[in-house]
Amino acid sequence: MHNFEEFDLEPIPALDSGDSEAIANRKKMFHDTGSQALINAETDSELARAFLYHAELAPTTLKSTKTELGRFLLWCSTRQLTLQGMRVEDLVTYREWLRNPQPTDQWVSLTRWPRRDPRWRPFSGPLSDPSVRQAFRVVKSLMTFATNAGYLDRNAGSLVKNIKTRSDARVTRYLSASAVGWVYRALELMPVETPGERRTMARERFLFITFLTTGARLSELVFATMGAVYTEDDGRWWLDVVGKGDKPRRLPVAPEMLASFRDYRLAFGLSTATTRDDTTPLVLNSRRRNLTGITDEAASGAIKGMFSAAADLAEHDGDRDAAVGLKNASTHWLRHTMLTLHANNGVALKTLQNTAGHASLSTTATYLHRSDIERHDELVASIGEQAAG
Repeated sequence: MHNFEEFDLEPIPALDSGDSEAIANRKKMFHDTGSQALINAETDSELARAFLYHAELAPTTLKSTKTELGRFLLWCSTRQLTLQGMRVEDLVTYREWLRNPQPTDQWVSLTRWPRRDPRWRPFSGPLSDPSVRQAFRVVKSLMTFATNAGYLDRNAGSLVKNIKTRSDARVTRYLSASAVGWVYRALELMPVETPGERRTMARERFLFITFLTTGARLSELVFATMGAVYTEDDGRWWLDVVGKGDKPRRLPVAPEMLASFRDYRLAFGLSTATTRDDTTPLVLNSRRRNLTGITDEAASGAIKGMFSAAADLAEHDGDRDAAVGLKNASTHWLRHTMLTLHANNGVALKTLQNTAGHASLSTTATYLHRSDIERHDELVASIGEQAAG
């Protein structure tokens, strides 16, 4: 099985003026091939590296784009394809293959192993249509860049349409009140016999409450620091995060989150108070004592672990609906849960738009289900009256 590490997707160092041999080789290549390329890339992986770093992408965008390019290069290598030899049919095949990567045992693993582990796989399952659309958009952008830079003579990607995705009228991926209650119950039952167990429980509880009360994205919390939680001495507490497009946002901190933050710090041997210049990672590794952060994959795994334990509790108690929701939930569901709850409790959509960091108010409006609920209750009540009459 190929591994991401085979493709170096780190920035390409510029040629040193003193490296005469490399410069001579580059000039010879251009002379021999008659190339008028605007980029010093000799291989597809070098081209991908140049594409990644020609623009200043936000850290989360850079990471996701690197993932998609790595997957595409892996797929090409297994079929002995290069960008120069890419045809329309090849791109159509890749676009459809993303929906169901085969052979499964080589490409898919439900467990997120470290990338250097031989059990690591590029996918955790088939991609949804929106994810396929995003992955293929990256590939098409890569080929456009390659053509504009003179690396390719023609762009097969310009002839292949991306898939169309249906836009849901409302958000449906959120946890019910019952499911949220089961997560709290699962947290109460976590072991706390050892210092490590107490650190883990405190961190998981802080993460759950923070996601649930701020609507922050996973990457926003992982990249934040302890100093991002602060007050301006007026009784109001805030959490500073950096969202999509490197746009900063200030999220209100509820009393419940502040209490869990203080308990969390105490579990790691820190004082309850922090300062604005504290650069300690906000999400800490509970297995280490040197206050190191964890990756977003590890944080996501911790949340999924909570959901799994809560699902078991719900199923054992006969709450099938909550159990099914928890088994399918991801960390992002907590963001949806927070926004859905507040939208239907009368919080102004403009307020939620600013909190969520949505570019469009129409996106925020998809969390508002109150009109559906009222419509449901009115019709059911009318049906009941007709049956009684």
